[in-house]
Formats: sequence, structure tokens, C-alpha cells
Amino acid sequence: MFRVACFRYETLGVRRVLKQVGFVTKRLLVGIGGGTASGKTTVAKRIAQDLGERAVIIDQDSYYRNLGDISLEERRTFNFDHPDAFDWGLLLEHVQALLSGEAIEKPVYSFKTSTRTTETTHVEPAPLIMVEGILVLDHQPLRRLMDVRLFVDTDDDIRLSRRLIRDVEERGRKLDHILDQYFRSVRPMHHGFVLPTKRFADVIIPNEARSDVAVQMVGAGLKANLDKGNVPQGIREQETDDGFLRVTTKGP
Repeated sequence: MFRVACFRYETLGVRRVLKQVGFVTKRLLVGIGGGTASGKTTVAKRIAQDLGERAVIIDQDSYYRNLGDISLEERRTFNFDHPDAFDWGLLLEHVQALLSGEAIEKPVYSFKTSTRTTETTHVEPAPLIMVEGILVLDHQPLRRLMDVRLFVDTDDDIRLSRRLIRDVEERGRKLDHILDQYFRSVRPMHHGFVLPTKRFADVIIPNEARSDVAVQMVGAGLKANLDKGNVPQGIREQETDDGFLRVTTKGP
């Protein structure tokens, strides 16, 4: 089954649950988090499939820091699953540009060399912008921009098997290196940084038999809001610096 963590707020440390209020913005930003190989990209593509040119996907993997200044051997031991591995400044700048209706040049990252290439991918803004990655829900400045937050929840053994296949076939990695990296950094960082971000999700999607139902419902809801084409009114969630969640009401 899938669980809906509706809009939440805390007053004096007491968590309350508010019924989710339907809303749209001129450009809707959706964050999709979850562990490595959990199915985040698949969820994003399935949502975008029915929206065509009205949706665009930004992958956090393209915003890894450029490690061209260190040796290949050093890159192989780098912790790619820690928040510091990403170029948050550039990712945030690009998301804000898309929300403002400006096109961006998304970097192209090579997983075989662990460096940023000289090429870029031109991305035009769209009414629905999805940013997906293992830690997109961890970075508070980015998280505050999101209108909807999703977390794809998949069992560890399934994610590991998918990662093994992907890294061997698509990234040219050796099995011993994949397993060493997984137990040295991927798994500890998942439990330390990725999994805790599930509490920020509005919808938790299980990558299991019923995930189709969850994705269809989320996609239908986003499409319905885009079809309305009006600016939202009502309850919006905001986070304070102390970690509490407050609710404000926006007028016309």
C-alpha cells in the first residue's frame, strides 16, 4: 500500500496532520527522493509520460561536484552519497531559473570518470518541474521551493541488486568495487541521510506491486492541478530554522 503523509505542522512540538489542500502554481515543483536504485527516475518518467512537454525532469546525479582535480584512484574512494558530494549552489540556481521561466544548460556528468564533461544539456522550463535524486529532500533551501514531495521507498536488497546490474552494465564498474562502495558509503549514508528525509514526504511510494496505483494517483492529481491553471490559495507548509513545521495561509 502507499501512505499519504498529508501537509503537516507542529505547534510546541506536537505534530498534527492537516488534510491536503489541492493547489497549483504557475510552475509546480515536485521533489522525488529515495535511496539509490529505488526507482525515482522511473517514477518521474511515468508521471511525465502523460504530460508531454508540460513536464521536465532534473536529475540530481548531473550535479555531482567535478572531481577532475584529483586522481582517478582518489575518485574511486570518494563518498558520492554524502550531501557534500553535490554542487547544491548550481542545482538551486538552475531550479530557480526554471521556476522563473528561464532555460538552463544542465551539466553532463560522466560516471565512468567521475567528472563533469564539457558538454551540457539544454533544458526549457515547463509547467511541471520534477527534481529527483537521493538527497533532494535533504537540502532545506531546495526543499522549501517544492510544492509536492515524494519519497520512493524500496527494500535494501532490491536496491542493491538493481545497483549491481546498473553499475556493471551502464557505468563499467567491477563487482568488487560496487560492493565495497555499497558497504563503505552507500548503505551508511542511506541510513544516515537519505532515509530520514522520508519524514518530509507528502506521499511515500512503495516500489512494489502497488506502486502503479500510487504513481497513477499522484500523476492524475498533478495533471488535474496543472489543468486548472490558477494560482493556489489556502494552506501552505513552511519550515522554520529550528526544524518545526508551521502553517501559513496565503490570500488571493
